[in-house]
Amino acid sequence: MRLVRYAVAMSLDGYIAGPNGEFSWIVIDPEIDFSAITAEFDVFLIGRRTFETMIHTNQDKPPSGIEYVVFSRTLSAKDYPLVCVEREPEPVVRAMRDKPGKDTWLFGGGELFRSLLHTGLVDRIEVSVIPVLLGQGIPLLAPPADRTKLKLLRQRLYEKTGTVSLEYEILCGR
Repeated sequence: MRLVRYAVAMSLDGYIAGPNGEFSWIVIDPEIDFSAITAEFDVFLIGRRTFETMIHTNQDKPPSGIEYVVFSRTLSAKDYPLVCVEREPEPVVRAMRDKPGKDTWLFGGGELFRSLLHTGLVDRIEVSVIPVLLGQGIPLLAPPADRTKLKLLRQRLYEKTGTVSLEYEILCGR
């Protein structure tokens, strides 16, 4: 079974983006090999707001070998031929988990994460804690949310930037 992994950067005070969706505060550590990380996935699950941010920064074209699945009740599939636009995440993700392939990257955002976590469709949370306090923004887990127990699998400190990478397995709350 393919794992659904929520891999995300977060400020020390718990935000994955600023109040307007901005992410310029995310420090890219030179030790992180993004090509190797991306190679672990063949599908990115993306919420509408995150996708719209990607459009504005010209990151809406999937890299070779990666399928983008965007969840939206307002976007039209015919307007975005390079991605798969779906309305309801739960049935799509359930079907995807049973197909052969690499793991699935839950790429964004907080509300999509909350809804998939609630239905038991997220297996891991991989968060890179960036040493910055935003004070406000889009939270890692949008309320209301269920209590969920986690088990720490790995941690790593990137000393050059002070970024801490944490990887958790989801134990219960499904």
